[in-house]
Amino acid sequence: MKYSIIIAVYNRLEEVKELLDSAEKLEGDRELFEFLFVDDGSKDGFREFIEQYRSGNGLQIRAVYQQNQGPGAARNHGMREARGDYFVFVDSDCMFPPCWLQEIEKAQNEHHYDAFGGPDTCHPSFSPLLKAINYSMTSFIGTGGTRGNKKHVGRFYPRSFNMGISREVHETIGDMGGLRHGQDMDYSMRIYNAGFKVGLIPDAYVYHKRRTSIPKFFRQIFNWGVARVNLSRRHPHTLKLVHLLPAILIIGLLLLALVTCFTGIAFLPVRILWEIAVCGFLAVCLLAFLQSLGKYRDITVAFLSIITLLIQVFAYGFGLLWGGWNALFGKEVKGFSKNYYGNKK
Repeated sequence: MKYSIIIAVYNRLEEVKELLDSAEKLEGDRELFEFLFVDDGSKDGFREFIEQYRSGNGLQIRAVYQQNQGPGAARNHGMREARGDYFVFVDSDCMFPPCWLQEIEKAQNEHHYDAFGGPDTCHPSFSPLLKAINYSMTSFIGTGGTRGNKKHVGRFYPRSFNMGISREVHETIGDMGGLRHGQDMDYSMRIYNAGFKVGLIPDAYVYHKRRTSIPKFFRQIFNWGVARVNLSRRHPHTLKLVHLLPAILIIGLLLLALVTCFTGIAFLPVRILWEIAVCGFLAVCLLAFLQSLGKYRDITVAFLSIITLLIQVFAYGFGLLWGGWNALFGKEVKGFSKNYYGNKK
């Protein structure tokens, strides 16, 4: 067995059904891979479903169970139970294009990566909001291409929605750590620090449903800002100026508003700064609209993309500021956690 595809599950039965439906269509030798579900204490009938499930196309499917401990502990459990030479992590809210595993196999035969990852994107059937979220999370102006673009800012770090490691990596650096948010980034950083070969496989993408509402999306991105602070404390060399830009933008706008309260908008330097801020804001909104419209050919998605991009920038910035403030007092910061990994995710 070459690949163990490890999927942590907690009250995600309907998503698992969609994932398996897409998995049945995967191309490639069924002897090369297995699906290993790690049930983290689900109460939605997952155990009964998976034990009765019979693949119509020869998929090898197993499940192991544990009391609710969170996604990191579930993935660690999966690595200890996996039979493959490589462990491939996929989120339960993902679906596969038929070529996914073949693209991984082709890249591995050529490059022999110790760790690898692929992008996430949206399926044509996804709602306009999910497509807009996909735009903001994969566009260069949204994330700098760090989630799997061929062109990206800085180093590529595989993430657990679509991430593979060799058994040797796990035997060398051990389990994933205890961070609640950013755990996969921390693991990728440890892989680099250990000197392993890491690569991006751009054609091995998955369809990722992500969050399904604006409030849930805000909480997710806020948690990313918090995670960046915790990651920088563990790996100081990974913090770059680009990570701080959303927080700098928020502080700048707050200071400008404060100065305006004392001087009035008629004060020439203040008026010029507001004109620059408004013009910059409109330019970014227009760019997001045009890029999204060109990608999806849907005006509703294009307008929603402006909203999701702005949420992404400001939620991340507020998460950074919250995390940074708490870090000043030596605390390991936590973001939103209630219902973050569960049936209300």
